[in-house]
Amino acid sequence: MKVVFIVRATLYNSPGGDTIQVNETARHLKEMDVEVDIRKADETIGYNDYDLLHFFNITRPADMLAHIKRSGKPFVVSTILLDYSDYDKKERHGFTGKMLSLFSADGIEYLKTIYRWVTGKDRLASIAYLWMGQRRSIKKILRETKEVLVQAEAEYFALLKRYDIVPEYSVVYNGVNTELFQRTTTNRNENLVLCVARIEGIKNQYNLIRALNNSAYKLLLIGDAAPNQQTYYEQCKSIAAENISFVSHLPQEQLVNYYSAAKVHVLPSWFEVCGLSSLEAAAMGCRVVISNKGFAPSYFKNDAFYCDPSKPHTILKAVDEAATAKVNGELQKRVLQNYTWQKTAEKTLSVYKKYIA
Repeated sequence: MKVVFIVRATLYNSPGGDTIQVNETARHLKEMDVEVDIRKADETIGYNDYDLLHFFNITRPADMLAHIKRSGKPFVVSTILLDYSDYDKKERHGFTGKMLSLFSADGIEYLKTIYRWVTGKDRLASIAYLWMGQRRSIKKILRETKEVLVQAEAEYFALLKRYDIVPEYSVVYNGVNTELFQRTTTNRNENLVLCVARIEGIKNQYNLIRALNNSAYKLLLIGDAAPNQQTYYEQCKSIAAENISFVSHLPQEQLVNYYSAAKVHVLPSWFEVCGLSSLEAAAMGCRVVISNKGFAPSYFKNDAFYCDPSKPHTILKAVDEAATAKVNGELQKRVLQNYTWQKTAEKTLSVYKKYIA
């Protein structure tokens, strides 16, 4: 069995949660004797070498259309259904904010794709996308895919509500690397709060800083600025008080010591499908604060502390509650038993076997 993962062109020069998802799923599939190649969407691919194509990120349909047309191969899609519209409409200001407020979520993503293409920041793999647009392109993919792999049941129902198409689906949860992330007995810094994420508006570090500025907590923001988000990064730094520190992106191996030392991990995003750093922190025994937006509550249920990303005082309140709460052994146990990359790969392989003789 030989499969190709077709991923966004910026997967490695702008790493995110999907970078880890792709790499770890491929690694564990290979351990189960599946041949997996990872190819970027802007590469030329020898389709005949593969039994199945596996795409990632349904919100980037232009990356998929040309490959689907040229290959004639069966394919599946890990949707990773992100919705930036709430952030785009509420937090982008000036002319850009006014313009984006006029468009639907799909309309906004269409404009972003065209902008990246026109400015040379990304290739447009399919010219057909220009006249099909975002919504029609995604609906075409959903009609033709063998199956979609969603990260939570809630993601599937959001997909169904938004596009009114009912493809076959499997829930394939994201995971943690259990070789790295296990709870330690290290003494924790009672006032240390972590946020591990790219610095960008959707992750909402600006409001997190506003919430914790000049508090008793030491907030450590670990991550680099996302492409086109340098201005946002500078805005975050400009308002940060002395109790706020910034650390550049770190490989997962180096994150272990930080997760071990911190009492709380907070990810107050405007939208998260899962929030891998929250899962990793939970596996290491941190109390977890997350946003009430997106699909992450499907993973954490009542074992996380929730905040409204638009209201800094709710972020501070959730951090206060997390910092004084007892260790939640049930959350850590659930993560380490149910949300591992081994299980992700096993479920993914079970999907492949339906379509590869």
